[in-house]
Amino acid sequence: MAHFPVNLNVRDRQAVIVGGGAVAARKCLLLLEAGARITVIAPALDAGLAGLRMEGRIVCHTRQYVAGDLEGAFLAFAATDDPTVNRAVAREAESLGILVDTTDAPERGSFTTPAVFRRGDLLVAVSTGGKSPALARIIRNDLAERFGPEYAETLAILGAVREKLLTARGNRTYNKAILRTLANADLPGLIRRGEYEAIDRLLTTHAGPGFTLAALGMRTEDPS
Repeated sequence: MAHFPVNLNVRDRQAVIVGGGAVAARKCLLLLEAGARITVIAPALDAGLAGLRMEGRIVCHTRQYVAGDLEGAFLAFAATDDPTVNRAVAREAESLGILVDTTDAPERGSFTTPAVFRRGDLLVAVSTGGKSPALARIIRNDLAERFGPEYAETLAILGAVREKLLTARGNRTYNKAILRTLANADLPGLIRRGEYEAIDRLLTTHAGPGFTLAALGMRTEDPS
């Protein structure tokens, strides 16, 4: 099944997870990272979900799912070990126009959740269309080893340069050329090796004298 890839803004939006096991817990953590408001419905909760409930980070109803539980949701997740319940959740979501991930039968839902990892604002997602979540996780883990924390810092630098260029200069074609050059440079390698003076030289050469890391608010000036 071919899916359309998209990033959803779920901050402060309601997500309902029906199910209290490990799969539900994984979905819950991803939603929390994205700032969603989460309600979990399940007769029993695994340790991870129980801990999130104790911390007040999620709302839980420790009972069976009943029709009407999805009212007001932006997203729904059918994540129980009972196919009958999952089908009922999917039917209710469809009737209400709510996007639903049916974890045991992806073809019955309206979206699937890829295997992901984050490096700051960098989000890398791997999907197999629901055919093999295990393979998606293997590929995700391989990529996570390649793209380390230096990519979070790289993205932060490029974002700061882009914002300053958009504010200071109106020539968008010229700005794009600068950003493309910097994106092709080995900023991650320089960061990994701690060569921040070289980064300053790179930035000022291509973007101008006002684009040092200190001027961008990325690092403090060296007092020496």
